[in-house]
Amino acid sequence: MLLLLGRRVPLSFVHRLTTCCPSSLPRPVLLSSALIKLRALTRVTHRTVFVSAAGQNTGTMPERRPFVRLPTDVYPVNYGLCLKPDLIDFTFEGKLEALVEVTQATNQIVMNCADIDIITASFVPQGGEEINATGFNYQNEDEKVTLSFPSTLQKGSGALKIDFVGELNDKMKGFYRSKYTTSGGEVRYAAVTQFEATDARRAFPCWDEPAIKATFDIALIVPKDRVALSNMNVIDRKPYPDDENLVEVKFATTPTMSTYLVAFVIGEYDYVESQSSDGITVRVYTPVGKAEQGKFALEVATKTLPFYNDYFSVPYPLPKIDLIAIADFAAGAMENWGLVTYRETALLIDPKNSCSSSRQWVALVVGHELAHQWFGNLVTMEWWTHLWLNEGFASWIEYLCVDHCFPEYDIWTQFVSADYTRALDLDALDSSHPIEVNVGHPSEVDEIFDAISYSKGASVIRMLHNYIGDEDFRKGMNAYLLKFQHKNASTEDLWDCLEQASGLPIAAVMGSWTKQMGFPIIVVDQEQQGDDRILKISQKKFCASGPHNGEDCPSWMVPISICTSEDPKCTKLKVLLDRPETTITLSGVSTDQWVKINPGTVGFYRIQYSSAMLESLLPGVRDLSLQPVDRLGLQNDLFSLSRAGMISTVEVLKLMEAFVNEPNYTVWSDLSCNLGVLSSLLSHTDFHEEIQEFIRDLFTPIGLELGWDSKPGEGHLDALLRGLVLGKLGKAGHKPTLEEARRRFRDHVEGKQVLPADLRSPVYLTVLKHGDSATLDTMLKLHKQADMQEEKNRIERVLGAISAPDLIQKVLNFALSEEVRPQDTVSVIGGVAGSSKHGRKAAWKFVKDNWEELYNRYQGGFLISRLIKLTVDGFAIDKMAAEVKSFFESHPAPAAERTVQQCCENILLNAAWLKRDADDIQQYLLQRKAPPV
Repeated sequence: MLLLLGRRVPLSFVHRLTTCCPSSLPRPVLLSSALIKLRALTRVTHRTVFVSAAGQNTGTMPERRPFVRLPTDVYPVNYGLCLKPDLIDFTFEGKLEALVEVTQATNQIVMNCADIDIITASFVPQGGEEINATGFNYQNEDEKVTLSFPSTLQKGSGALKIDFVGELNDKMKGFYRSKYTTSGGEVRYAAVTQFEATDARRAFPCWDEPAIKATFDIALIVPKDRVALSNMNVIDRKPYPDDENLVEVKFATTPTMSTYLVAFVIGEYDYVESQSSDGITVRVYTPVGKAEQGKFALEVATKTLPFYNDYFSVPYPLPKIDLIAIADFAAGAMENWGLVTYRETALLIDPKNSCSSSRQWVALVVGHELAHQWFGNLVTMEWWTHLWLNEGFASWIEYLCVDHCFPEYDIWTQFVSADYTRALDLDALDSSHPIEVNVGHPSEVDEIFDAISYSKGASVIRMLHNYIGDEDFRKGMNAYLLKFQHKNASTEDLWDCLEQASGLPIAAVMGSWTKQMGFPIIVVDQEQQGDDRILKISQKKFCASGPHNGEDCPSWMVPISICTSEDPKCTKLKVLLDRPETTITLSGVSTDQWVKINPGTVGFYRIQYSSAMLESLLPGVRDLSLQPVDRLGLQNDLFSLSRAGMISTVEVLKLMEAFVNEPNYTVWSDLSCNLGVLSSLLSHTDFHEEIQEFIRDLFTPIGLELGWDSKPGEGHLDALLRGLVLGKLGKAGHKPTLEEARRRFRDHVEGKQVLPADLRSPVYLTVLKHGDSATLDTMLKLHKQADMQEEKNRIERVLGAISAPDLIQKVLNFALSEEVRPQDTVSVIGGVAGSSKHGRKAAWKFVKDNWEELYNRYQGGFLISRLIKLTVDGFAIDKMAAEVKSFFESHPAPAAERTVQQCCENILLNAAWLKRDADDIQQYLLQRKAPPV
């Protein structure tokens, strides 16, 4: 699954047992509406209700919930599943006939089940008489149901039959409804699924744990004018006898797989189709009339499948793969085997109206989800503790794949800004967590879909790949996939395979990165002895509040590489730092050469150089002899050290001024992010305008050089850089940029000259930031007229830039209106909070005032965490941390507990930073403009 984790991306911006397939099921009983109305009664009769911790106002954060995995006395071999959704009343009927194995005699079967009412259940032992269940005991809090039988079910095979009903909910999880509008303006609904992590149980009673794999025979009874899709290809489609408007669609038996990867979609779609070079049918399904917008993703997918086939040396095991755009979708995408679901903005590209950053985003998301078809789907983590293996790996290899398909994207430099530095920032907090976390209850599982599992996971795999080398890494991956295909594995299993392939101590090295939270700061000093450079290197834990000075300081096995100015791209020496400190001799390094640790910025650590070493590296920033990724890493490390109080922020501002000749998009993008953080921090002072002036001075030369219009021979990165720079200048109030943005906006609105897609975000942002109510009304009109979700999102993300308090309120109200899709409300509120001091206060008040509605909408997923983080992370006053903590003590959000702790910690860190450095920053900003004496 790919989350929209708010990457640090600036504005420019997934054995056949035929005895029980649905054909042998009795036809689904058409349950009368009276029976559906009786569901409440069924609930009362059978449910043992447990009041949830979240439902009680206990005044403290709930403790970890006690949690027990499902018993192992009965397990499924094959699910025969037939579902009949009602797209008008938003209910569905289901029949399950599961072939199961009873491993020890029992008179009850415990399964997962949530928001489903069981009508009847029975068990038929092989060759025996049917035994009807006499009670269904629902444990709501644990999302389980216990079926009780009047006599003992003996060891051996049997069929479990269950008739049930459920609701097509509007919560974007389980089997849910997704709203869309036809070209004629009629509102309709598709029925779609999102099961990861623990929501298959909302669609059918099942053993909803990743290690309990089975095969699936799925049948769907749907309106005959709708498209019906599932993981496998259709093998039969015939009229449904009881209603001439319906058809029964049957799908081929799946391979052995986990429940969270099952999927079905019923709706109206067009598609484009192709064959990959290895013979797999690839289709991209789009909203009706938009098939053209599926072509880019189709091209990426058909290149990507053979790339992974070759990289893993294991063929893709299904006959087809479908990629489909879903209107209402909480995540970025979901890797369901053979039927990958996406947000529209993560799949659809309009050649005329999509910007470069959208194309890049689609390429990365497609790469991520297709990697999961092997890594996650073919071999699945044994339990959610090992989720990071799935997500960290896919978040790393998506870049490898995009680099293969689009070398001109310079994507690995972007990885450092988008994933690596973001993971370092989060992992420096005391409220971070190790990559591997013991989780139990579903709400704890939701919590670990975060930047540690994804971005830190990807960063340590990148470091590992670099440490082992590509050849041995691929050998180990192939051994792992072959050994565990159609099975489950843990982190240690992967280390074993990589260790055997490389002969290196992988488990020992990697254990220090996955089992403990945090990372080291590498402190470096040097002295010259003749022609030798002697380096003294030590490690200690890096904390966002400063270096760890306590006793029991953790340590890491750190792969360290070193280069010199003689060849900045080539590693001169590699060592494994497996102790607190060491001394290294580099021979043949003359006094005039600089020495750089961590070339390529691959090792997951921060570096603190002695002042002399740092001085010697600065010319490499100005004359560009340091690689772009290392110029970026150097600046990012120093920025992070200043936030931690280890150096003055003024030192970083001085370094930033050395980037005036910088040509690289990603380096500017990272600078821009850090200046954004600083600008947000200084919005709490009375010299906010001075930092805007600093930003204008820094970005004006590159802005003049790039100009507004693309030039012949420019590529992808030039387009990204232009959008970034103009947006930064416009937001900071650079007059010529503001005037030109207003002129172009007027022409765009009047239809004289449509803005190129790459200029829309910066222009919209600039005119709104310095706009009035008429500007906002025009923008909302453009939003209403936009036919493409990308354009709607583009506008939604910048609406918060408006300055007037009454207009800020109007934007916040708009966020919860019908005009904004539920998954996008979060980015509108976040845009308000991130734009100004007033916006931050207003957004926080709005979230508190509308908490019930927002929590009801997002409670079980990562969107609630994202909402909280975007709203409160920017405060910088101690008492705000107490206010945030107190609000969530009385309004618990179990899936966001850790996020709340991290936000409170960030607020306190911001406040300390401001107290410590504000005066010095102000002095520096004022004196740099003073005339020389």
